[in-house]
Parts: sequence; C-alpha cells; structure tokens
Amino acid sequence: METYDLFVIGGGSGGLAAAKKAADLGKKVAVADYVDPSWANTTWGLGGTCLNVGCIPKKLFHHSAIHREEHMAAVALGWDTKASHNWEVMVNNVQMYIKKQVFGHKTDLRSKKVKYYNHIATFGEKKEGNKFTIELFKGRPEKGGTLETTVAAENVLIATGGRPNDGGYEGAENCISSDDIFSQKKPPGKTLVVGASYIALECAGFTHGLGFDTTVMMRSIPLRGFDQDCAGRIVDFMKSEGVKFEEKKVPTRFVKEGDKVRCFATDASAKSWPKASEVTHDHHRNEQDLGLFDTVLLAIGRTGCAKWIKADRVGVETNRSGDKFIVDDKDATNVPGIYAIGDVAEGRPELTPVAIQSGRLLAKRLANDGTQLMDYKTIATTVFTPLEYACCGISEEETELGLPGEFTIYYSLYTPIQWRPATFDNEHFKDKCLVKMITETMTEKVVGLHILGPNAGETMQGFAVAMKMGVTKTVIDETVGIHPTSAEEIVGLTLIKSAGEDLQANEGC
Repeated sequence: METYDLFVIGGGSGGLAAAKKAADLGKKVAVADYVDPSWANTTWGLGGTCLNVGCIPKKLFHHSAIHREEHMAAVALGWDTKASHNWEVMVNNVQMYIKKQVFGHKTDLRSKKVKYYNHIATFGEKKEGNKFTIELFKGRPEKGGTLETTVAAENVLIATGGRPNDGGYEGAENCISSDDIFSQKKPPGKTLVVGASYIALECAGFTHGLGFDTTVMMRSIPLRGFDQDCAGRIVDFMKSEGVKFEEKKVPTRFVKEGDKVRCFATDASAKSWPKASEVTHDHHRNEQDLGLFDTVLLAIGRTGCAKWIKADRVGVETNRSGDKFIVDDKDATNVPGIYAIGDVAEGRPELTPVAIQSGRLLAKRLANDGTQLMDYKTIATTVFTPLEYACCGISEEETELGLPGEFTIYYSLYTPIQWRPATFDNEHFKDKCLVKMITETMTEKVVGLHILGPNAGETMQGFAVAMKMGVTKTVIDETVGIHPTSAEEIVGLTLIKSAGEDLQANEGC
C-alpha cells in the first residue's frame, strides 16, 4: 500500500497550497480531487471553486459588465459609446484562461512530485498501523463509483469546500446555480436570481450589466452578515440601474415550459413551504406567478462536503448539520492527525486567500518549519456587485453590541471624480459611494472600514495591512491623500454618525 506523510482531500486553493508547501519542505504528499457534476451536469477540473466557478470567472464577468456603467459616465466626457457584447466570446475566453490555469496546477504538482489522484477520496474502515487508510473511487461510491485503490497517510488534510444548495424546491432541476453560469454557452436571457447573498447579487449584477433583463428574489435582507447600511445602498444602486427586486418572497416551484421556466412564489412571511413531496393543490392556490424566465439561478446558500468522505468512520466531529468539520485554532479536528481548512471547516471565512494562507501555515507546522497559526481576525474582502463593496473589521451593527460611546463611526458620502460630469443629467451617479470608518473611541484604533465605490477592493488592500498593524485614525489623518482619487476620502474623515442614523452627503473638491 502506497503511504504518504500528508494526504490532501480536495484540490481547491487551500488544498493545493498546503500540498505544494508540504512538498517543498520535503514531505511525501498526495492530492485527491474529483468534481461531482452539478444538478445541471456541469463539471470542471483541478483548482476548486475559486478558479473554476467562483472568484476568477466572477471577477472577469463583473469586469466585463461594469464597462457598460463606465460607458454611461464616459458619455459626459465626450465618448460616443455604441459597443455591443458577445456572451459566447466572453465565456469561451474565460474558460480558455481557466483551463490554462488548471494545466498550470497539474504541472506544479508534477514538478514538486505531488501525486495527483483524480478520484473521490473517503476514509477507510481500518487504520494501517498508526496511519489512516484512504479509499479512492472513480465517481461517488453512493452513485455507483468503483473503488480503484487504497492508500495510507500519517496526516490527512480535508479541504473539500462546498457546493450550492438547490433548496429542495419542486422543479429545482430546471434551474442552474453559480456552478453552471460561467460555462453556459447560451446567453442567459431574461434571468431570475433567487437569493440575496453576495453570490446572488454579484451574478445579478453582471447579468444585468451585460444587457439581460434581471430580477432578484430576496427572502429577507441582502448580504446577511455584512454591514446593512452598505448592503442597502448596493440594492438601491442596482435598482437605479434597472435590476428588479421581488422582496419578501420565497419560491415554491419551478415549472418547465418549452425552453423557459415559470417561477411561482409565496410571501416570505407565510409559514415555511412544505417539501416537494408534501405539496398539495391547496398550497398552490396561495402562490403568485412571477412569470417566465430564460434562466433561473439559485444562489440560496452552499453546503460543505463533509458528508462525502465518510469521516464518521474515524470519528471526526462535524457541526449540527454534518456538512462541516469542527476545528481548533490549529485547524485540527478532534482526531489527531486529521485537519480541515477552507469552506469545509466550521466558522472559517469562506474566502480563497484565507484557505491558501491557512493551508501553507499548516503545512509548515506539520513539517516542523514554524509554529505560526492562521489569524482569522481582521480579514478584508470585497463583494463585486455593480457598486463594489470592500470591508474589513466590524460592521455598524456590531457597534451596537458595545457600550455607549465605545465606538465612533466616521463617514464620507461622495461622488468619484470620474462620475461627476455625468451627474448634471443623471442622478444615478450622485453621492452613491461611501467610506465608513469605525474606531475605538478612546484609542482611535481603526476596527472597521467599509468602502462602496469603483475599485473598492484595490483601495482596501493597503488599509487592511494598516489595520492588521493596529493603525489609528490619527495616523491615517496625518497621511497626505492622493488627489484626485476615491481613496483620499479615507484620509481626514470628519463627519460622525450614530448607528442607524441616515447619512448626509459632503461636497468634495
């Protein structure tokens, strides 16, 4: 039986980063990765969600879509913009880029002598001495996959990520998920996006931006877990662009009619909708017909893949729903020698750079090349909606959990200079961007920063470094801003608000 120092289950960003680093440090390493087709029968290669169906294609689609918005502003600067967009060309070029990156990962593994198994990996029933046994299947065993080989490993890292939910809705098979949209050769046409997470709003943003009639069905609040003042402004901005919102509604069923899908929904305040097998004619009488759509995209949450690998055979503890593993500050599960990182680990930020950093640090600790733990606090991220949103640290809602006066909220509501000529005849561009800085009142340490506006993520990166180092507002104010930029709005903030208070625009030069 082939044995390894480290066996990585999952070939996404975190798993690959850990495997490569461990190999660099002299460990014998293997990676198993197999993509189970989505319910729309989409599959892809090595590299995980981020590369194939997440961050990378999402950012490229978003970049393509915001050109339409930039064209609107450019008209006021003298441009006669009559461009058209070709969906097939975009999809083909993005997919070609992804395939090139996948090939690069395979080449890296080969050059570092990391064994790659294109298999589903599950824990075996028995140990091989003091080592874990890993069974490798071609295809999901519960779907008829066949066992091809068994290996053993001293340490096992689980980095299997997660996959989209279909919600169990009647007719969900007639819909697609974000796993499918990025390789869809046919333009989406009239689109319904179900959900209001960052994935939902990002997808709705680029489908509308690329010229397709887009509607978002939102059950409760947008961008749950993010600053709600910022989230609301994103929704208002998307509405002003023409994205339609069906608020306080949940789907009940999706019915295929020719090459289109009819969506039925009900009031979200109603009692929870029964399972598809329990739906009766009486239930359907309470529905609303939202009409026909060319594409219905479900973005209603993701589930970790913990159940796929039979970790219960070795006693690894999971969360209540059984889809994610419980880990400590060392990314270790309750079973010595078994670790979990990324989206399959309970309580971890579901962000690619987080998985990569934690994977590399874990590999170094396992190779006795360091003791540094991953710091999961003060991590910056960006939501690539039409109005980009970057954040780091606490939200306005979290300040309400502190003592009165414990935090101070500074802000600037502004219009980027490149948009200002367009505001003379288009209110869509005026005072839609925001910088919000939250400080500890006594020390002025910056504990929260929120940016709404063009290139918000690019702006946030440097300030995230400063926040990691404990920067204070005084230090930021003493820094000379670069004029004229959006980033200079962060320097010298003077307006203060209370949590939940409406903002007043300030006129910049």
